[in-house]
Amino acid sequence: MSPDKLMYQANQIAMFFRSKPHAEGVAGVADHINKFWEPRMRRQFFAMIGEGTKGFDALVLEAAAKVRQPPPGEMPAGAAKALAHH
Repeated sequence: MSPDKLMYQANQIAMFFRSKPHAEGVAGVADHINKFWEPRMRRQFFAMIGEGTKGFDALVLEAAAKVRQPPPGEMPAGAAKALAHH
């Protein structure tokens, strides 16, 4: 998927959950990504955050810590570094 489209989708999810109380919104974003994004999309998501967070909604960035990591050995190198910062 193009990086722009993935970022757009993540931010659209955040926009939907922004109407909820903050903690519920963070959990909702993470839950949606965990349920509906395949591992390949989640790997790309973590790789993108590893390269920089510009353009991602703050709710998406906060939810990233609750998003399930793809299976071991399949995560891009920069993604583990990104998780340490969020």
